[in-house]
Amino acid sequence: MSTMAISVRDLSKKYGDRMAVSHINFDVPLGTVCGFVGPNGSGKTTTMRMLLGLISHTGGSGQVLDASIDEPEKYLSQVGAMIEGPAFYPALTGAENLKVLATLGGFPIERVQTLLDQVGLGDRAKSKYKTYSLGMKQRLGIAAALLPNPKLLMLDEPTNGLDPEGIQEVRALLRSLADTGTTVFVSSHLLSELEIISDYLVMLRKGEVVFAGKIEELLLAQQNVLIVKGQNPGDLEKILGIATSMGHSATIRNSEVHVQADADWAATLNRAAFDAGITLAQLTPQLPNLEETFFEMTGEK
Repeated sequence: MSTMAISVRDLSKKYGDRMAVSHINFDVPLGTVCGFVGPNGSGKTTTMRMLLGLISHTGGSGQVLDASIDEPEKYLSQVGAMIEGPAFYPALTGAENLKVLATLGGFPIERVQTLLDQVGLGDRAKSKYKTYSLGMKQRLGIAAALLPNPKLLMLDEPTNGLDPEGIQEVRALLRSLADTGTTVFVSSHLLSELEIISDYLVMLRKGEVVFAGKIEELLLAQQNVLIVKGQNPGDLEKILGIATSMGHSATIRNSEVHVQADADWAATLNRAAFDAGITLAQLTPQLPNLEETFFEMTGEK
């Protein structure tokens, strides 16, 4: 019995002349939360669809719960998934929708109310789906994915449309599922949330893996960052030029200059800016975090 819930080797998907996913390799250990991140169009959803047997791969191989992705029927009964948003009957209530899915899937009907309570919809079980907010629809989708009591839960942007309280509830739910043995493979653009709950991380860029492993190892390998602003917004390019001319990697993002440098270099930068006639309004050291690391590794701004 493998210790991996997902294991992928040289997995590829080609559409015509375009490689949507190119020779990717990664492992997701059992009983962990693994974040799956990358810019839009990087191949995240395509990869998830291949793992679920929704589309075929054009190269490489993959294993899910010890079975080949060429034979998804061997593992899908142990997998719960929500990919590209949930789909339900608008005129049925939340509970009725889950009961339909439970009946079709052969799952115990009595799990429905328990799951609604678990995702924070217990008091709206009898409300029609068409009256649900986007966040409530997302939570009902997670409840549906949990109907098979899965060993592996795969979620594509599960916090889409949720308010901060809802995001926190989903975060706690996913962490508790992993702590009780369910492997969670989750894609999200909310990198700060993934940083809190994830044990492992797979990062894609243009269909290729740029990192796969423990999230703490990724962050420890990153250099500290200085966040810099001038009093005059027009000074951003000048600050960028000063930093790069002194041998530091720097980018402009959100009207700030992000310079890869340790905190003790801040005084040198401040002096150089002053000599160039620039008054700095902000010069803040920032420890590596997932969002900063993501931008640096994927080239996103």
